[in-house]
Amino acid sequence: MIKAVRGAISINNNDHQAMEEAVLELISEMIERNSIVEEEIISIIFSQTKDLTVANPAAALRVSGKFSAVPLFCTSEPEYEKSIDSIVRVLMTFNKNDFGNISPVYLGKASVLRKDLSDQ
Repeated sequence: MIKAVRGAISINNNDHQAMEEAVLELISEMIERNSIVEEEIISIIFSQTKDLTVANPAAALRVSGKFSAVPLFCTSEPEYEKSIDSIVRVLMTFNKNDFGNISPVYLGKASVLRKDLSDQ
């Protein structure tokens, strides 16, 4: 059965190292909380706010050496009134045969995007 999980994280600095660390932290947490193995992942779509100009989150994930067989895509996050800067959002689709609950992951300042999640 195809499932999807959302996530987001704030980036502390507009540089390659901060992007790589944050993206790997977010993806690792999404995988752990949802008991996903790399072979189950269909694709990962990233969006980033316009102020993050130095690094691409998909390229940052590739630097980790993981997910080489997973299609990755990145796009710009639309601008909205009162939107938060320095945020990377993720949509991960995957195949899973069990019917367990999906657990979204919102880390750092991105936790305000999902105030309804009490465990963040």
